[in-house]
Amino acid sequence: MGDPDLLEVLAEEGEKVNKHIDYSFQMSEQSLSSRETSFLINEETMFQKNQQSKDSIFFRDGIRQIDFVLSYVDDVKKDAELKAERRKEFETNLRKTGLELEIEDKRDSEDGRTYFVKIHAPWEVLVTYAEVLGIKMPIKESDIPRPKHTPISYVLGPVRLPLSVKYPHPEYFTAQFSRHRQELFLIEDQATFFPSSSRNRIVYYILSRCPFGIEDGKKRFGIERLLNSNTYSSAYPLHDGQYWKPSEPPNPTNERYTLHQNWARFSYFYKEQPLDLIKNYYGEKIGIYFVFLGFYTEMLFFAAVVGLACFIYGLLSMEHNTSSTEICDPEIGGQMIMCPLCDQVCDYWRLNSTCLASKFSHLFDNESTVFFAIFMGIWVTLFLEFWKQRQARLEYEWDLVDFEEEQQQLQLRPEFEAMCKHRKLNAVTKEMEPYMPLYTRIPWYFLSGATVTLWMSLVVTSMVAVIVYRLSVFATFASFMESDASLKQVKSFLTPQITTSLTGSCLNFIVILILNFFYEKISAWITKMEIPRTYQEYESSLTLKMFLFQFVNFYSSCFYVAFFKGKFVGYPGKYTYLFNEWRSEECDPGGCLIELTTQLTIIMTGKQIFGNIKEAIYPLALNWWRRRKARTNSEKLYSRWEQDHDLESFGPLGLFYEYLETVTQFGFVTLFVASFPLAPLLALINNIVEIRVDAWKLTTQYRRTVASKAHSIGVWQDILYGMAVLSVATNAFIVAFTSDIIPRLVYYYAYSTNATQPMTGYVNNSLSVFLIADFPNHTAPSEKRDFITCRYRDYRYPPDDENKYFHNMQFWHVLAAKMTFIIVMEHVVFLVKFLLAWMIPDVPKDVVERIKREKLMTIKILHDFELNKLKENLGINSNEFAKHVMIEENKAQLAKSTL
Repeated sequence: MGDPDLLEVLAEEGEKVNKHIDYSFQMSEQSLSSRETSFLINEETMFQKNQQSKDSIFFRDGIRQIDFVLSYVDDVKKDAELKAERRKEFETNLRKTGLELEIEDKRDSEDGRTYFVKIHAPWEVLVTYAEVLGIKMPIKESDIPRPKHTPISYVLGPVRLPLSVKYPHPEYFTAQFSRHRQELFLIEDQATFFPSSSRNRIVYYILSRCPFGIEDGKKRFGIERLLNSNTYSSAYPLHDGQYWKPSEPPNPTNERYTLHQNWARFSYFYKEQPLDLIKNYYGEKIGIYFVFLGFYTEMLFFAAVVGLACFIYGLLSMEHNTSSTEICDPEIGGQMIMCPLCDQVCDYWRLNSTCLASKFSHLFDNESTVFFAIFMGIWVTLFLEFWKQRQARLEYEWDLVDFEEEQQQLQLRPEFEAMCKHRKLNAVTKEMEPYMPLYTRIPWYFLSGATVTLWMSLVVTSMVAVIVYRLSVFATFASFMESDASLKQVKSFLTPQITTSLTGSCLNFIVILILNFFYEKISAWITKMEIPRTYQEYESSLTLKMFLFQFVNFYSSCFYVAFFKGKFVGYPGKYTYLFNEWRSEECDPGGCLIELTTQLTIIMTGKQIFGNIKEAIYPLALNWWRRRKARTNSEKLYSRWEQDHDLESFGPLGLFYEYLETVTQFGFVTLFVASFPLAPLLALINNIVEIRVDAWKLTTQYRRTVASKAHSIGVWQDILYGMAVLSVATNAFIVAFTSDIIPRLVYYYAYSTNATQPMTGYVNNSLSVFLIADFPNHTAPSEKRDFITCRYRDYRYPPDDENKYFHNMQFWHVLAAKMTFIIVMEHVVFLVKFLLAWMIPDVPKDVVERIKREKLMTIKILHDFELNKLKENLGINSNEFAKHVMIEENKAQLAKSTL
């Protein structure tokens, strides 16, 4: 952990380090030592490629480890000379910083076209930049014991990993590395002191800052710009071996193989994740994503169990539900003639034709719905509060307590510098840096805002188009199923309403996927056009655009079914029309909840299945195609850097899309869960598969990512909090206005006349009467019937009343009960949320104690080190030194008492 002594030393040395780095950039090419120069010349002649292991991660001498690889292909286009000059200058400057390079000729590559530049960071470079980046390294093995196993740990024994996999390295007290205090750190072997993740992070830091020339009067630098201009085709750190077999000496331990064996195999779906190993291999940023996904999946288990119990309750009580019994009864539901569901072509129909639909509706619309909605409001609070605790524990375990924002995230983007024509004095660094006035960026901000608005409008338009489809096709389904005698058996479970709802939901899902595909490309392009200053600004801007669009794209149809469908239909003879042509959709007599369930199931399940298939098939197909174009398809026959070159790149936004997918799923689980208690179970199953798919693709199908730090999930945590608050309101409104539970409770307590069976007569009570003679000519069915009246779902006065077709008193009672329920539920859930948030500390007590203990020990170790060093420098004996220290302490005490 950080401490004042070390920070003071770094402050004193900071200027010297910066001068050293600037000087290294400005060294002439002739300043290379004669030893290094002669070595670079002689190594070409002393080595034969066929003498080296195909799986080696070392230079040709078998000693220097490959920390990074650049690749490029000869370009025959008009800018070939410019690219060659850029590469030459870039590689020269890399050597000037102290990096060592080794080039593989294209004649030795598998495809005969690609050059590979292998990069090694020697000790001097590593210690210099470890200090610049503030990398923490071990100074003493920790004396704080790991958490003891609780009794439940032994019950969970089968899901545990071996301790050697779960904790691959001992715990240490750490401090920010200082090259002038090297003897303080536990350096047993310089070759293995810095883990490979730290090495590739350091090399990438140098690559991202290394200049490659002056063009158009501006200094150009950074590997990202060279990749964007196709000067280099790729830049990546190496995997440390094959994923399907352990490495052989002299290669180090193959962590990739260990990860594949214990994490990336689907047969280990029930096992915990080797989180420390993931962090060590891929870096903290990827590590914390898998910690979050694993924790979220664990918490989903409890929600899934409760949701499944509610579903089972609905299943067991389905046959005994009074409403369904009355609807299915030929003497009750069979005698109720319902008004047509569309104009002219739709006929009258009997209520018992929706018998099966009413039973299915009861599965999700019963007494347990209210309980589950309240439970999920509390669950989401517990999830977020416990995640804060898990994150705090993780910060301690992974040495991120004093972590500051990743410097690379705050680094100026090359695109920003390229577009800037102005310079401005930085108030902090007192240096001139690129500056873009606001007036030059405003047009792009307007374009960006207009683009996002246009695409969200397009989503709403497509949703309206699907509604029009449902309205126009419903009449076709109704007339077709009525006229075709062979479909009479099908009609018992596949009514025109259900058929239209299913096809409309599937069509809506296809439209969602298409819009999402195109918007991903456009949002990335428009974000680049805004010219964000830093990588952090770029990611924040893209996050805002993508989340807003995804929210509207995936949830708009669910919001429509939950809160708008069937709410503004009017009544027979005075229906409301969409565009004065299509009559507004009505809900089933049992309510719209079953349609919301159908919509949610199709979109959520379809997205999860499609996402997992895409994540698995897409990189697999691309990698197969690359290997197919090479001379051989066998991984066993070509070098480690070529194998990794032929893998798919994870990309800087790979993790962004993983978070976006998880947060979108979180919305399905929380925002509409009152309508579908099985949503947490589906999410749980998906996430169990998702963890292994992500692990498999990262380990086997993608190049190794550059390690980077992160101490939290960032802006996604704020989004989760916002969705948690919104979910309380949406579920309260779903129970009140989409579910049928409130009207049933009002009837039970206020209008029932049967003391022994209070719900008897509810169906008849919930349906109003309409006089067929009052139908306008353009809406009545073409065929005349013997019926005098028909029924429709509403609370209105009958035709023989002086206030006919106006809302009766029961309507206002039900509305008042709905509003009361919303207010009471929201207040109860929010009160519990605030109480839980207050009761659960953000940082567990044992973690606070461990952090204090580690800081104390670190300061003590550094203090002892400085005292011993001071003794050596002063050259006095210990008694005199102790006397000197005592005198100084007495002086300090005297000064304090005087003050």
